[in-house]
Amino acid sequence: MAYLAAVVAHPAFTARFKSDLARPGLHVPLTADAKLFAEAVALGSEVIWLHCYGERFADLAAGRPKQTPRLPKESAPTIPAGGEIPSAPEPLPDTMDYDPATRRLKIGKGYIENVTPEMWAYEVSGQQVLWHWFSYRQRDRSRPIIGDRRPPSPLGNIQPDHWLPEYTSDLLDLLNVLGRLIALEPRQADLLSRICDNPLLSADELRNAGAFTNVEEKPAPTKRKSKSKA
Repeated sequence: MAYLAAVVAHPAFTARFKSDLARPGLHVPLTADAKLFAEAVALGSEVIWLHCYGERFADLAAGRPKQTPRLPKESAPTIPAGGEIPSAPEPLPDTMDYDPATRRLKIGKGYIENVTPEMWAYEVSGQQVLWHWFSYRQRDRSRPIIGDRRPPSPLGNIQPDHWLPEYTSDLLDLLNVLGRLIALEPRQADLLSRICDNPLLSADELRNAGAFTNVEEKPAPTKRKSKSKA
């Protein structure tokens, strides 16, 4: 799992295999070099630790404590005096904007400083992460009904009427995680390049070694025949 996270979860993989990704089925280059494999596992363990906010793959000796990851103090996003996102009696904000010149992420009447353009633009599966996060916490959460989809449940109208303190904490946690994931991307790109430039294990080699035995030789489940009463 850690190997996959190191090799696949970054923009360089998508850019390198763009044409292949147009077809269903993900193909992963599997290195035949044990040292490269170990390097990928170590790097991927950090990627998963970040995605899980420190809950999984924690290893204090490797610099991954069981706590929400943080950027170095000098590069971490902060809320300065006067930048607090207003809570009650102010209503929930409806706007979020980003100023690359000042590196400020503006949420309603508040703002967070030291947010990089890369954090703002960070995407997963084509979705801008910060916008997706905010869309579930803004005042108007309605979405257009496309096609024959059923209308949203009235339960969606049950929501806080003001910005909650935990929203601010969650947003700072997210920004720190995004910043650290972005910092790993050059190392992931370099590792992918070295893996692809060196010998790889083919599907036939893995099959001959028995790696697919449980997948390919597992018998199909049989249907039970119901006994009819005479």
